Amino acid sequence: MLLIEFCLVAAAVVGALAYPALASNGFEACERAFGKLAQKPRTSVILVGLAALAARAALLPIIPIPHPAGHDEFGYLLLADTFAHGRLSNPTHPLWIHFESIHILWQPAYCAKFFPAQGLTMAAGQAIMGHPFWGIWLSTGLMCAAICWMLQGWLPLEWALLGGFLAMIRLGTFSYWANSYWGGTVAATSGAMVLGALPRIWRTPRVRYSLILGLGLAVLANSRPYEGLFLGLPVAAALVAWILGKNRPPLNLIARRVAAPLFVMLVLTAAAMGYYFWRTTGHPSLAPYVAYERTYSPAPNFPWQPLRVVPAYHHAEFQDFYAAVVRSYRESRTLKGFIGHRIALAVSMASFYLGPALALPLLAVLAMLPYGFSWRGLSRNTRFLALVCATVIIGCMLPIWFSPHYVAPITSAILALVLVAMRRLRTLEWRRRPAGLFLVRAVPLICLSMLVLRTGAQPLHIPEPRRWLAPAPFPSWCSLGPGLEERAKVLASLERLPGRHLVIVHYGPHHPFDLHEWVYNDADLESAKVIWARDMGPARNTELLNCFSDRHAWVVHADESPPSLIPYVTPPLR
Repeated sequence: MLLIEFCLVAAAVVGALAYPALASNGFEACERAFGKLAQKPRTSVILVGLAALAARAALLPIIPIPHPAGHDEFGYLLLADTFAHGRLSNPTHPLWIHFESIHILWQPAYCAKFFPAQGLTMAAGQAIMGHPFWGIWLSTGLMCAAICWMLQGWLPLEWALLGGFLAMIRLGTFSYWANSYWGGTVAATSGAMVLGALPRIWRTPRVRYSLILGLGLAVLANSRPYEGLFLGLPVAAALVAWILGKNRPPLNLIARRVAAPLFVMLVLTAAAMGYYFWRTTGHPSLAPYVAYERTYSPAPNFPWQPLRVVPAYHHAEFQDFYAAVVRSYRESRTLKGFIGHRIALAVSMASFYLGPALALPLLAVLAMLPYGFSWRGLSRNTRFLALVCATVIIGCMLPIWFSPHYVAPITSAILALVLVAMRRLRTLEWRRRPAGLFLVRAVPLICLSMLVLRTGAQPLHIPEPRRWLAPAPFPSWCSLGPGLEERAKVLASLERLPGRHLVIVHYGPHHPFDLHEWVYNDADLESAKVIWARDMGPARNTELLNCFSDRHAWVVHADESPPSLIPYVTPPLR
């Protein structure tokens, strides 16, 4: 798919140089209709959101509801199940050691380490529509609508509408954001809320815009707090500069319509977060994420920090997993590892957020800029959006680990810069011919064509992109998330059987633990149809069997192909 997209981009460049007036009448007719629709801002936002929901729903026969595979996914699913049951955390089971897994905290409460925003979204889908995926689906539509709304604050309405549809095509259909439980849509939505409210506050300070800005910051603090901090810094600086500027409104109006609503939202957010921390870790200032890392991981998040003492793990799988984490930490402290990580981050971002199609206008404008180009030559809005993107990206370059959804808060800003480049490219000529206009028209056409080709990949015998397998660094816009199909099949077979079940999972000595973990459970462990537990040997397994004597006991050999599920037989005593 990447090769096809690159070829289409190359063909567009050739067409722009050789036949720049090709199909210009048809393009002009479409642009007039598109521009007429864009003059209704609210309708445009709603239309983009509904179109994203309809597009993903239409793809269900091709890409059905995904099965989780990654540790993060199972953690978010636990959060969703917990919230859907009306709780913030769950009681610790007396035999919790049998159920330990990556990113799951068992002391002092049973919960996932992650911040709650993604889980709350998925919980809404589970509570309202019966499955957490529908929360992902709803958040995808909301994200595309929010991006369109954000772009309306920075660009002409027709360009904002185009950006909303590009977000739908590139992020709302085949991306792993829309087809896994890793996250991305919630943080992208909150980032769009913050960046969309800011220019509206500059132009017309109103309480609703301040509340949207505060709500966006609140969701960022509870989805991607680290990256949200780097987004919040330039936003805060811009607000302060505006307040101190010559063209600001009266200070009493700013206090009533901007400062007071923002202050109330931030205080409520801090109070809610403190309460959540208290219910999960026992301390209002200790996040579950920090508590988990202190308990299990010897490696810090930044390469300049020292290693912590290696904990005494209860299971060999944990020891192997965190040994690999420590190796990544040590590699990041070398010059080669440090440089390689930053290159991988840049390539990963370009691959996922841009691809050949959206990179085309950026590269074309850079290639055609006049020699006298300067930072001051850009508009204030463009400089600010570039500064926001640079700040967040620099912040993401500091930690050891990275995935594309880490920079989700600046999704709308990245799209805005692409659209700014398209606007500038539109006026450029090659030998007095509208080559730039042809290229700009080709970009959405290429994106739409790629969506059609990706949808028909199987009947057209086009090789589908490989699934994104974290921490592999280069997912494209159409890389689906990973799926642990074997576990899903075993779970489905057990759910069809009468009664309740206990599955003891046995791993071989070379089990690929990352993305192949089976031991994850529901929030309400006792009442779950199926409970998954680790094989801890006959003696330790016996206490588990005695505790759940009312269940059918099974053992699954996860490393066999296909994995075998057989009744658990207690070895005879010697």
